[in-house]
Amino acid sequence: MPPTVIFIRHAQAVHNVDKANHVLPDPDLTDLGRQQCLNLRAHLKAHLPPDRKVQLIITSPMRRAIQTTLTALDWLIDAGVPVIPDARWQELYPKPCDTGTPAATLATEFPTLDFTPLDPIYPDKTSAAGAAYQYSKAAVLARGQSALADLYQRPEDVVVVVSHSGFLRTAVVGRWFANADYRVFDLGGCEEGGEGGDGLVEWELTRGRGGMGRSREEKVVVGEGLPEA
Repeated sequence: MPPTVIFIRHAQAVHNVDKANHVLPDPDLTDLGRQQCLNLRAHLKAHLPPDRKVQLIITSPMRRAIQTTLTALDWLIDAGVPVIPDARWQELYPKPCDTGTPAATLATEFPTLDFTPLDPIYPDKTSAAGAAYQYSKAAVLARGQSALADLYQRPEDVVVVVSHSGFLRTAVVGRWFANADYRVFDLGGCEEGGEGGDGLVEWELTRGRGGMGRSREEKVVVGEGLPEA
């Protein structure tokens, strides 16, 4: 049976404050973002069902996602839940703020994480070699389908994924995410009540404005607004 997945958008980072900061490479969280992580941490500990067990954390390898993971989910990591950085969960765009940092540098900055499984192409998303991560409708949707397909094969009870608003919204679940907000989905077939071809069924806990109550309610069509090439 596929796992339940908790999708989390990273907390506020420097580029979220001012579009002028979009020129900054792979920005860090702000002070507010770090506080958002602490608020998310407390909320998850209080609201996740005690009979369900988080057994894996997957994170985008971008700094803001890693920092969110290590702060908001430290209680799970301290309990032995493994963390896997996965390039497929990085943000969409080729702007500097949405382009990651090489694995060798990340390994120095975050020595508690193992970056050896990370796609060696990372953080390239513009060359021919990085075609799987380019900002085009075909590439983004293929990346989303690949990431979801792997989740469906996971044996864990609950998996947490820390990612980005654009990718989660346009390539995975068709929902909006505010900074440090989350949504919980069961992965099941359409015959089990799924809302689309991937059978993603959102928990009542997070429907509408998300688990923290800060996200936009509107649903979007996966793939909508992505460039054809």
